[in-house]
Amino acid sequence: MDALTTSFLISFGVIFVAELGDKSQLMALTFATRYRAMPVLIGITVATAVVHAVSVGLGFGLGAALPTEWITLIAAIAFLGFAGWTLRGDVLTENERQKAQRAKRSAIIAVTIAFFLAELGDKTMLATITLATQHGWFGTWLGSTVGMVVADAIAIVIGQQLGKRLPEKAVRYGASALFAIFGVWLLVEAITQLV
Repeated sequence: MDALTTSFLISFGVIFVAELGDKSQLMALTFATRYRAMPVLIGITVATAVVHAVSVGLGFGLGAALPTEWITLIAAIAFLGFAGWTLRGDVLTENERQKAQRAKRSAIIAVTIAFFLAELGDKTMLATITLATQHGWFGTWLGSTVGMVVADAIAIVIGQQLGKRLPEKAVRYGASALFAIFGVWLLVEAITQLV
């Protein structure tokens, strides 16, 4: 498998899992109860592409500046942190829910702005930065963007068809376990490189 495909698949998988049960996925579900699916999906895609481009730029710059073994150790610690963050869960505050429901402008603009702001400093942004320190920038950007859009598309379909959330507890435990596995794997790799 070439480097582009590898970075795409790893980034897609990690960000897809990170987005399950995330605050922005809950926002997608909320927007889907108010607007048609396509404008919501377009808004999510635009915001995600921009935020993840910035994330990849930051990660790629860090990757060039730091030794590989330390990047791997930092990535391991970050993924273990993501596991804890995911296990703790994310909730949409009442204020955020009201903003999503009150948006009077174009659905695409409202969703783009809401998602852009929600993703700044979010675990998916931090995970994308981490991934970009070790993988090619284009594959990481494309994989992380597509992974998030697909996860949010699932929320849109569910929001429009069922009007309910995914079973939050099961998703949270599963995603947390996957982050922990990635974290332990990277930790073992980092220790091996440092010794």
